[in-house]
Amino acid sequence: MAELANISPGTVDRIIHKRGQVAQETVDKVNAIIEEFGYKRNILASNLALNKKFHIAIFLPKSETLEYWKSQIDGIEKAALEFSKFGIVLDYFFYDYNLNSFKESAKKIMQFDCDGLLFAPIFYEESVQFLKEYEKKNIPVVMIDSNISEENEHAYVGQNAFQSGYLAGRLISFAVKNERQVLIFKITREIESTSVYLQRIKGFYSYFKDHDELTNFKFSEVTLKDSGIDQLSMEMFSGINSVFVPNSRAYIVADFLEKNHIKGVRIIGFDLLKENIEYLNKGVIDFLINQRPEEQGYSGINYLYKKLVLQEETEKTHYIPLEIILKENYFPVR
Repeated sequence: MAELANISPGTVDRIIHKRGQVAQETVDKVNAIIEEFGYKRNILASNLALNKKFHIAIFLPKSETLEYWKSQIDGIEKAALEFSKFGIVLDYFFYDYNLNSFKESAKKIMQFDCDGLLFAPIFYEESVQFLKEYEKKNIPVVMIDSNISEENEHAYVGQNAFQSGYLAGRLISFAVKNERQVLIFKITREIESTSVYLQRIKGFYSYFKDHDELTNFKFSEVTLKDSGIDQLSMEMFSGINSVFVPNSRAYIVADFLEKNHIKGVRIIGFDLLKENIEYLNKGVIDFLINQRPEEQGYSGINYLYKKLVLQEETEKTHYIPLEIILKENYFPVR
């Protein structure tokens, strides 16, 4: 490249790594050569020759009993296998769904020397604090599932949570009768106050605020902890026409309605969990909004591969398309 530009290798190095004063004319010439001849190939060849490794820390909830997070791991592993020949190495740091476990894993990651981080910020306040501290490392971070980054400080791969809630509102509004009683059913873990969860609910209400002609919709809310799902009662669903479940637990409502022979209630929830699919196929759940967790995991590693290995500037926010799944268009992956 230095020969093509008729300059010294040192000048080329300063331009590529943006070090030192170089005439703009020379910078433009080198950039044009890079564009034409593909400097990325040189980067890859150099990395392979040096057997260079890029360690990526994976900071996620444990996935043994959580189908959604297992799918995220499947996508991550798929990308890791594809990019391993270019030096991508994964180091996992899992945490249980409790604050102490999260904090313990966060301490380990702070002490771990790596080149990039893929992170699922389930605990909002603690995740914000963790990222503030982690920024001192000055390495690329990509979040999946939940976006807590302000002013695009970090990369994000996942759904637009507000828009997914807004979409759920639109789906509820399709079945309009004289009056619609809508129940927002919050079946939560002990920690459920995540950004995604709250943004979905906000988006749901916003749809009806933006469509004030839909005056015949009335709303109520029920909140139950996972540990208290045996507290579901017939009275909760008295007069209810539609139920919005802003997380992956729609199957709990569907199971209760089926066992108590309550029909004619439209249910909208999230994620293609095995239990949700079962009730979708039975016609008890009407709509599921798919977050494509495997694609999130894959795309998160792909972002870091481009950033670290190819040294490529990449769009920081990658929204996964909102996919509406009905009984009629669900086809299991074989």
